[in-house]
Order: sequence, then C-alpha cells, then structure tokens
Amino acid sequence: MKKIILASNNPGKIKEFNAMLKGVYEVVSMGDIKVKEVPETGLTFVENALIKARNAAAQSGLPALSDDSGIVVDALNGKPGIYSARYAGDHGDDEANTQKILDEMTHVPDGQRTARFWCAIVFVEHANDPTPIIIQRGWEGVILRQKVGKNGFGYDPIFYVPTHKKASAELSAEQKNNISHRAKALQALLAELQL
Repeated sequence: MKKIILASNNPGKIKEFNAMLKGVYEVVSMGDIKVKEVPETGLTFVENALIKARNAAAQSGLPALSDDSGIVVDALNGKPGIYSARYAGDHGDDEANTQKILDEMTHVPDGQRTARFWCAIVFVEHANDPTPIIIQRGWEGVILRQKVGKNGFGYDPIFYVPTHKKASAELSAEQKNNISHRAKALQALLAELQL
C-alpha cells in the first residue's frame, strides 16, 4: 500500500483520516517521521493547506495530504475561520475555544446562529507539484447555546446538525465520517485521484 504523509499532528484529524483512507493509503503523521511544522501564514483555508502539504512533502519525500479546516460563524462575520484552532489564544485548547464562541453568541437569537465547518484539502505528489489537487467542502449547522455530547473534538459539542437533530459530538465516528466537511472533501479527493 502506498504511503502518504498527513500534514498534521492533531490526533483527532489523524484518527479520522486513517479511518477514511483505510485500505487506500497507509497514512503516516508528521510526528511519525519527525517532520517539523511550518508557520501557517496564509489568509485562507486553501493557502494554509497548501503551505502545510508542500512542507510535509519536502521534509518527508512522500506524497502529502493536508487539510485546513475550521468553523465559520455567520453572526461573528466568519470568525473564527482560519484561526479556529487558536481562537481563544492557545493552539488546540478546545475547551477555551468553544467557550469563547458561546460567550460571544450569548445574545444572538436562535434564528441567527447559523455556521458551517469548512475544509480545504490539498494533495501534492511532491513539494514542487505544479498541479496540486485542491478540494473544498462545507457542513452546515447551527451553534448551540451549550455543549452537548462527548464524541469528536474541537467545536463538535456546540455544532448542531439539523439533518440528524443532534450535536456533532453526539454522532458516532462512523456517522460523522460519512457527512462531515472533512468526509465530503476526502470523498471528492479520492474520486479525483480515481482510486
């Protein structure tokens, strides 16, 4: 099976990608082969995903897959967007990040709490690949008023999924891996790669 490096050290993302790519690619993480992170200096999800993919490919010599994803909240003018992982200050502090959104949206009425998870996935064969594959997908939902559920990671406990009438954190991993922004983007990528 062909090896591919996932340009991430996020255990939640690594678990999701491994589950979705099982039998297609052997996924290795940046930590598995000591790839150093690079600053995400882009202004969009696509720019950041491309920066991370090229960096991982350059340091590992493997084809690289990267995603940059986050939550886009309409009532907050698209925030936190590309800053989702560090919205409250410290990178990856899920508890503080979700609480900050809940605090900022205290007075937002129920009909105006729309949001979406957004994912940009980039695949490069090598660091200088002139034709990267770029896929973007969204997952529509509503910001809850309090945290619900124990599954998933990040903003899952405050993201209500109308189609399933529950929070993302109440979905099983299998359910989420069929309908999420990342799942949709990865399915489109696999189709693009014609695997």
